[in-house]
Amino acid sequence: MGEKLRFGTFIAPFHPLRENPTQAIERDLDLVVHLDKLGYDEAWIGEHHSAGYELIASPELFIAFAAERTRNIRLGTGVSSLPYHHPLMLADRINQLDHMTRGRVMFGVGPGALPSDAFMMGIPVAKQRDRMDEALDVLVRLLRGETVTRKTDWFELAEAKLQMTPYTRPSVEIAVASQVSPTGAQAAGRNGVGILSIGATQTGGFNALASNWAIAEDVARENGKTMDRGRWRLVGPMHVAATREEARAQVRFGIEDWLYYFREVAALPLAPTEGDPIDALVDNGMAVVGTPEDAVRQIERLQQQSGGFGAFLTLDTNWAEWDAKKKSYELIARYVMPKFQDLNINRDTSLAWARDNRPRFIGEAQAAVGARVAQHIQQKGTENIRPEILAAMGLDKKTDAAE
Repeated sequence: MGEKLRFGTFIAPFHPLRENPTQAIERDLDLVVHLDKLGYDEAWIGEHHSAGYELIASPELFIAFAAERTRNIRLGTGVSSLPYHHPLMLADRINQLDHMTRGRVMFGVGPGALPSDAFMMGIPVAKQRDRMDEALDVLVRLLRGETVTRKTDWFELAEAKLQMTPYTRPSVEIAVASQVSPTGAQAAGRNGVGILSIGATQTGGFNALASNWAIAEDVARENGKTMDRGRWRLVGPMHVAATREEARAQVRFGIEDWLYYFREVAALPLAPTEGDPIDALVDNGMAVVGTPEDAVRQIERLQQQSGGFGAFLTLDTNWAEWDAKKKSYELIARYVMPKFQDLNINRDTSLAWARDNRPRFIGEAQAAVGARVAQHIQQKGTENIRPEILAAMGLDKKTDAAE
């Protein structure tokens, strides 16, 4: 048995404007609780500050609240936008969460996805990736408990050190967001941390999976670090039901709201612009809208393209009504996870062994029963023995009486 593939969700989240925002955030919390009960491994929570759909401004606040409602699931910032925060303040909050969650927190980082967020803070979009690199280089050291002095054109650290020793040693797990460009892979390799391939099923992101991992490994070697495929997470949309027809009917509920956001507002070119959107998303491999078997094939496709990764995260889209969405996650847990986690290998072996040895076991069982019946006949006769039992032994009451 090899290393099992982990499963989780990536909650940006996406909530259309026609919904109650307070209830929408509550459902996000309820989803994490639901996944914890289903045995999911991870949930990643986004940070956004504009455009009205992605409502969670502080993944740390969400994680602190969700940690109290859950038992096992690990909770990550998906992702913290590094140019928006002073590194010491952000490191201190993550370190506190590491203690409060007893090591269940993960730290996902990125440059910031929405240009409108950066604009409101006066951050030039062209500088976001450089600032992410500068911040990450010191955050890795701070979260390991080191003392850091650094001055840039946007932050300064003077003998900065976290006042609490990290709960997780040597540090909380860190992962860098990656789409198509090598920026995330380079940052991950330079610091020897994980990768969150957020657009893994999008055509550009899918095609870049293997090359970006190779870039990360090359940069890691140059910096005396190593990369671990177990810390590579791939993200993609997935909604499953008992049949493809049911799945397609269910996602009609919210897919147009999601498409509107990506067509008109967000900076990511994820949404098809022509034809039936479900056909387009499924046919180009970007999304699964179908059955658990379709989900299995998608993950196998990603494994082949990437060369192997550690976790698959379902992009939480809110395409379907709440109950149908929860059922989709349940079906993935019931029928998809076992395929990639070797959950039934011993069960299969046990069943095959019992089946192949059935004649011997049945023979021994029948012999044991026969011996007891014969013993009873010898002691008490056949008066209380059912005729079919005697027939099975080649006896009848007359024969027994004559004997």
